[in-house]
Amino acid sequence: MSASDPIVGIDLGTTNSLVAVCDAGGPRVLPDAAGRVLLPSVVRVEATGVVVGHEARERSAGHAGRTISSVKRLMGRSRDDVAADLPFLSYEVVEGEHRTARIGVSVGGERRVVSPQEVSAWILRELKRIASAALGVEVRKAVVTVPAYFDDAQRQATRDAGRLAGLEVVRIVNEPTAAALAYGLGGGRTEKGQDRPRIVAVYDLGGGTFDVSILRITPNPDPGEPAFFQVLSTAGDTRLGGDDFDRALVERFVLAAGAGTPDAERLALLRREAERVKIDLSEREWVEASIGVPHRVTRAEFESLIEPLVRRTLRCCERALHDAGRAMGDRPVDAVVMAGGSTRVPLVRRRVGELFGLTPYTALDPDQVVALGAAVQASILSGHSREALLLDVVPLSLGIETVGGAVAKIIMRNSTVPTRATETFSTSVDGQTSIRLNVLQGEREMAADCRSLGVFALSVPPMPAGMPRLEVEFLVDASGVLNVSAVEKRNGQRASLQVVPNHGLSRDEVERMERESLEHAREDMQHHRVVDLAAASAMDLKWIGESLARVGAGLDADYRALVEGKMVALRVLVEQATRDWRSVSPDALQGAKADLERTAQRLQEAAVTASLKDASRG
Repeated sequence: MSASDPIVGIDLGTTNSLVAVCDAGGPRVLPDAAGRVLLPSVVRVEATGVVVGHEARERSAGHAGRTISSVKRLMGRSRDDVAADLPFLSYEVVEGEHRTARIGVSVGGERRVVSPQEVSAWILRELKRIASAALGVEVRKAVVTVPAYFDDAQRQATRDAGRLAGLEVVRIVNEPTAAALAYGLGGGRTEKGQDRPRIVAVYDLGGGTFDVSILRITPNPDPGEPAFFQVLSTAGDTRLGGDDFDRALVERFVLAAGAGTPDAERLALLRREAERVKIDLSEREWVEASIGVPHRVTRAEFESLIEPLVRRTLRCCERALHDAGRAMGDRPVDAVVMAGGSTRVPLVRRRVGELFGLTPYTALDPDQVVALGAAVQASILSGHSREALLLDVVPLSLGIETVGGAVAKIIMRNSTVPTRATETFSTSVDGQTSIRLNVLQGEREMAADCRSLGVFALSVPPMPAGMPRLEVEFLVDASGVLNVSAVEKRNGQRASLQVVPNHGLSRDEVERMERESLEHAREDMQHHRVVDLAAASAMDLKWIGESLARVGAGLDADYRALVEGKMVALRVLVEQATRDWRSVSPDALQGAKADLERTAQRLQEAAVTASLKDASRG
């Protein structure tokens, strides 16, 4: 790594953020001037500017309405997505352009509306300042981590925040993958000396998000060559973390105090107290909570409050193991790595150990492990280290909408990134001059059941249906950001789009996508098959009808009537399928289509002969 142009690793966290660097001495977190390595992800808006970090958090009393925390939960989201969080936020969340979540603050009699990206940029700018001071050189490049289940909107928002902070985000890395890198190359070095690939689960429970990734770590037998870190699967929840543990305690405090719904200032104080109680209960069996009335909280009581939340993380773990092809048993993986400050909670460690059948690995500070891994990846990108080759995955399938509302999946879920895939499509209407491309994300077979990421159009010259050759390419870069391009091969017309959707996926939507893709798999496949057969049959009817009109007069009447009868039979099924796909058997539609094609073979031969005669005369 060049001393004049270092690449740092940044963990932009919900509760705390960190910046780290990896040099000849290995990865290390960079402290501020006071020697502190954790920067609270808290911003207070003032008339003269902003206050970031420790001062913003410690002096929030009296400024709750303009002290912004947990902003990571708003990144790339709509206001509707975060509706459940609003009662527990001390600041106002308003609806911005395209229904995006924005933050409203009143300062000095004036009202300001800022985006989550701006708030994140203020935090990143402070981390940049800390790193530049610690290294003695201006820092301009960074690897930034995000939850594995951040979708394209949330990743784009993170990139935008970096740009606003004056940082070039050279790579976005999933947080669980960064944690695995830190353990593989930092203090743990668990993979050294192993001759066989090891399957490792990374359980990452932070302040606002949860992720689990299953990795295969393969040592390279050649000295000096990189080991392979391949992500086999990932699952998670972008609205589940330590904040939710705090929220459960706040709700209990409100009931115990019996003072009704707290105002913004009171709510901020209760959240701070809940965080303190949660942390203390990791070391003690009971804690006295300072909520205005005497109230003791025991560890057993706290664990009963958060047990449903912990179970949600375990369901994600089971799903990730299934997707990775790892059967649940005594030990489905070789090691479990814990990351994120919320993994300090004893119940979390206990339940994770029970699920995987082994003691979780906790050698590195869970607050620092993601930043250390980001620094390792930065070192690899700068060429300073060649100890690991990182292969991450796409968390949800990507495709486009086709005729009849079906989905053509182009990149499948859990495909290794970077990845590129191309498919060729055509038109279904004569003289079509524009092709609309609806880019979709999800696991269902029909567009209505998936999430639209963006729509763009490609102009084409008018041609008969089926003649244009539209080549669509999906490219997911190493940061998981999607780019879509299309070219009409006959005339070279091009269009492209870097998908920047208006808001991200809520936890409920992610769970719904995955649950319904399994529950409705058979029905979805049948629906998709009927829609595709109906579209193909409509094209057959069009082409055969045109051939019949052109050369049918030269054929005997009985044969012509036979073809027309087969066309009527197929047309009835196509129209019926268009009205209600469930009313048509796909086998019946396939049979009628094949029957017409066989019957019309003689007609098509006559049409080809007529075309050749016309060409020879020409």
